[in-house]
Amino acid sequence: MGSGAVELYLPGSEGRPVPLSPGFVREVEDLAGRMVSRCYQCKKCTSGCPAGFSMDFQCHEIIRLVQLGARDEALRSAAIWLCASCRTCRERCPNDVDPATVMDCLKVMAAAAGVPLGRRRVRTFHRAFLATVAALGRAHELGSIALYKLAVPGAALDDLGLGLRMLSRGKLKVAPDGIKGRGEVAAIFRRAKARETRLRRRFGRAGAVEGRGGHT
Repeated sequence: MGSGAVELYLPGSEGRPVPLSPGFVREVEDLAGRMVSRCYQCKKCTSGCPAGFSMDFQCHEIIRLVQLGARDEALRSAAIWLCASCRTCRERCPNDVDPATVMDCLKVMAAAAGVPLGRRRVRTFHRAFLATVAALGRAHELGSIALYKLAVPGAALDDLGLGLRMLSRGKLKVAPDGIKGRGEVAAIFRRAKARETRLRRRFGRAGAVEGRGGHT
């Protein structure tokens, strides 16, 4: 490697370097409004992340992938969809990188580009949850669960016993609560839809990124 070019090797890459896009970090910084390049890998975000145990890449590793321009690996990672947006990482970050916002940005870019997702159930749950908010103006747990179960083949009876116990103890409401200002919520979704259309035009060129298989 006499040219001085940076090469990135990751577990599972079978000894082949990961393709790098030098301008990727600038794209993410522009969309997220955060200086990802400020991260110096102190790992405070990862050490406080409550969802880290389930992620394929840890929080600081996602940030490093962005810094290095590993677009494919960052956008097809399951970690960006498993992030709970609790903002613990934001509070712990000494440089105000705000990894949670970066994760949200990567989700937007991945969805806009049509990147296949190995853990499809994660995105299915996101869609089910947002569908209930769009329809009702607020979250409705039972509605989200029903939409999710209907969308996942063979999942209809999963956790049925737990669901019945929660219903019997009043932990799940059958009917959603009404709210005021449902029109304002609908307007938020319309603006988000318009923004999504713009982002699809902007990032659609990345749609050929190959997803990881084998996760459910």
